[in-house]
Amino acid sequence: MKLVTFSTDDWSVTHAGVVRNNEIIPLAYPTLLELLRDPDGLATAREAGGEAFTFEEARLLSPIPEPPSVRDFYAFEQHVKSARTRRGLEMIPEWYEIPTFYFTNTSEIYGHKQPVPYPVGSNELDIELEIACIIGRDGKDIPLEEAASYIAGYTIMNDWSARDFQRKDMKLNLGPGKGKDFATSLGPWLVTPDELVAYRTGSAASERYDLTMLARVNGKEISHGNFKDIYYSFPRMIAWASRNARLRAGDVLGSGTVGTGCLLELGTEVHPWFRRGDIIELEIEGIGVLRNKIV
Repeated sequence: MKLVTFSTDDWSVTHAGVVRNNEIIPLAYPTLLELLRDPDGLATAREAGGEAFTFEEARLLSPIPEPPSVRDFYAFEQHVKSARTRRGLEMIPEWYEIPTFYFTNTSEIYGHKQPVPYPVGSNELDIELEIACIIGRDGKDIPLEEAASYIAGYTIMNDWSARDFQRKDMKLNLGPGKGKDFATSLGPWLVTPDELVAYRTGSAASERYDLTMLARVNGKEISHGNFKDIYYSFPRMIAWASRNARLRAGDVLGSGTVGTGCLLELGTEVHPWFRRGDIIELEIEGIGVLRNKIV
């Protein structure tokens, strides 16, 4: 299934919905978060029918407009190596020991086609091409072998980054701070794991999906990667994140940037820092396209 949170004429009224035959069938939940909190929510969505909205009539929000938490990991080795090499740094041996993450701001979440404000005071706006999983039920100290069963679905994530802000934060050994908390885009929808079975290999720690990941600016492709190259699988991330801490339905876990998925890694010789008016499209095979204009 593809599941959305959307609005129609009135932005103040939202609905969860299921996408079927290129239309959206509304569900009796204001957002997907409430659907996931209902043990019968996914089953209800699978059986939904009746009145439907076209995509022209609906405005998509983030699948989870106000997630309980957003953890962003650092799970692609190529990205970590390349970004550090550009800064003249060696790889950190400890990176291979744990799937580290940071918490980001849950109040500045943007959906598909929603304008993203340029961060005031920054001159180095960047993107990060990521895939994210959304937790479907509560759990704590989740065993690695069971972790995949806690995933409600996957979505595309753009971890917008003000690199000049971030650089200062990281010098204080307590970042990325203001370098990250002004915007995160999620969308266009949540895709349930059964939709991606044909792309999956392995299980638990070895679970991977062969999904091409692309980034475009104003229609020009600047990044090309694949989810299968991830070093830490989502089950490993879930097991680590839930150690001594409760994960909740609707929590978002970002993968971190796929190899070549940001200007910090590619270099501004490939493309200058992004500007107002640029249209950023992130595409992941089997999921869709997440599009935002910088304003």
